[in-house]
Amino acid sequence: MIKYSLDDIKKIVVELALKIDAPPNLLPSYGQQTWDAHPYIEVDNLGFMFYIISERGQEYQRKITEKIDDLLYWIFANVTFSMASDFELKNRIEDRDCRRIMFDKQEELLGLLSDNWRQKENAEHKSILKNHPFDDFAGIRATYFGQLRQQGLSETEISKLAYEKYPEY
Repeated sequence: MIKYSLDDIKKIVVELALKIDAPPNLLPSYGQQTWDAHPYIEVDNLGFMFYIISERGQEYQRKITEKIDDLLYWIFANVTFSMASDFELKNRIEDRDCRRIMFDKQEELLGLLSDNWRQKENAEHKSILKNHPFDDFAGIRATYFGQLRQQGLSETEISKLAYEKYPEY
């Protein structure tokens, strides 16, 4: 097993971040918890690398690996998700499920770093969509729900009217 120091990891992360113009605030911290849900990286004496997210004194995620590629994928899956979310927000299309733009952008960004990472994320997205398919009218339907509520209709009537006008799938 190749051992990487926090400085080694940080150097690699910064180099990769430059390739996709990732904002520095999206990059993890190294060795010190911030307790604000910002990811940080630790390396133990045996060379195992940890990707950790903690907030308000509680650890929400801890992944461990001895492979630098795994660690870098975890880091950049998170970074590119944030970047893709920002991109979607700036380029929102009202009658399209926001995930269409977001997933495509995230895969594009990861593909600039590693085709393997792009493929992994594509598989993740397909898994999500199996249980939660795209719904292009979700946003419009939600707005319509609100308009119907203001008219004082019952929830049953609201649901019937909204899904008739803006069907799922």
